[in-house]
Amino acid sequence: MVFLPGIILFSCSKKVAPGGASKDSKPEGIVLATPPCIIYKTKSDYSRNIPVTLSDDKSSIVSYPDIKDIYYKGKLAYPATLDDGFLLDNRGIGPDVAFLSYTYEEYKNLSKTPSSGELMKRILDRDPLLEMYQCGTRYQYSDIEKELNEIIKSGKLNTCKKIK
Repeated sequence: MVFLPGIILFSCSKKVAPGGASKDSKPEGIVLATPPCIIYKTKSDYSRNIPVTLSDDKSSIVSYPDIKDIYYKGKLAYPATLDDGFLLDNRGIGPDVAFLSYTYEEYKNLSKTPSSGELMKRILDRDPLLEMYQCGTRYQYSDIEKELNEIIKSGKLNTCKKIK
């Protein structure tokens, strides 16, 4: 037991970043989970509607939010409006998204989360996306909306990964 404090003291010589990773290197086998930065355009304005995730064949809902899970930073998770009709996702959508007839306001006021079967009846469009890009991670931006608008205006969307 005498050697333990000395081992701990001398083994912690690297600076550690938030999350426990060394600033100098990423420990092998460790992947830091950071939310992706997703921007997208839709065929119609679904910015006030609840998104759900459909199966690959679009025949069933594989993921949907609980009525308590529609917030981002304490506010309803509406997407942010960007230039040229793009929206910045604040909910966690992907290429298999569909939007419900429920608005965020209506959904938050429900007494309980509807079943996936009930939600299937509320789908407005099973294929609402015109375009979708992943522009890195949300944490790489200091002013995310401003910087994404610069990417959009400058025609540099090719620096982002095209999802759809």
